[in-house]
Amino acid sequence: MTPRIIRIIALECVIIIIAITMIGAAVTEHNRFKEEGSKIAAEEASSAVPVEGKTSAEKTTEKETTSAPEKKSNYEYSYAGFDPAVADTSSGVSGLLLNRDFVLPDNYKPVLKEIVSGSGVYLDERAAPYFQAMYDDAKEDGIVLNPLSGYRSVQRQKRSFENMIKTIMREEDLDREDATKAAAERMMLPGSSEHNAGLAVDVCSQAKSFENTKEFEWLSENAADYGFILRYPKSDEAQKQTGMDYEPWHYRFVGVNAAKEIKRKGVTLEEYLGAVQSVSEPSLTSS
Repeated sequence: MTPRIIRIIALECVIIIIAITMIGAAVTEHNRFKEEGSKIAAEEASSAVPVEGKTSAEKTTEKETTSAPEKKSNYEYSYAGFDPAVADTSSGVSGLLLNRDFVLPDNYKPVLKEIVSGSGVYLDERAAPYFQAMYDDAKEDGIVLNPLSGYRSVQRQKRSFENMIKTIMREEDLDREDATKAAAERMMLPGSSEHNAGLAVDVCSQAKSFENTKEFEWLSENAADYGFILRYPKSDEAQKQTGMDYEPWHYRFVGVNAAKEIKRKGVTLEEYLGAVQSVSEPSLTSS
């Protein structure tokens, strides 16, 4: 073997050794990065709290935070101590609660439909067909459920409320703040009446003696089948919960399923929705 061939073979051996060394180093470095990457990923995963992994307390806190009712800012009668929240209008007819604590948002405008042809009384289009069906079926039983009052705009409610304030100031010599409080004991605040939402109808009479009529008896037996409830019942407990005096003529549309459930349980809408008020005495007498 010539010296030249020996040198070539030696050079090739050196090249092979260098190549093997470099490959080994590369594999080692790759494994190191892989291990570090897995470690970092594991640490990040352990520090993160997935939604499914939240505790019951955390979920409850989050729910309470997101579901807290929004207060109506700059409410025009706040000077008299009224601080209502904005009613949730996204939960359908069964979930809309209106009373002294909840008022309609400023931009709320129901789509209306006449409930009995020629009556001139309108309700939210979701409620109107149900009243018409109830009216027709009652008529077949010899009962005429004459609608007296349905939708009433917030603007109209406000005019009536302001007139009440002025009358009280003049006749009872009260300042505006006290007169406003007194007015709120006699009628609903603007935006808080179910008539403003087009979901309430006064039937036949606006006298408590209506409870002694065959029309009231028929409604008591059948109204829930058409999605209507007696909104302000007679019992003392119901009046504490609603903050309203007994109104045997005032019926509220909540949908058939909710109405039947409310009737079966014998509860008010406040109790059904879990928003019971604590009112020592009925303070409102006109819706």
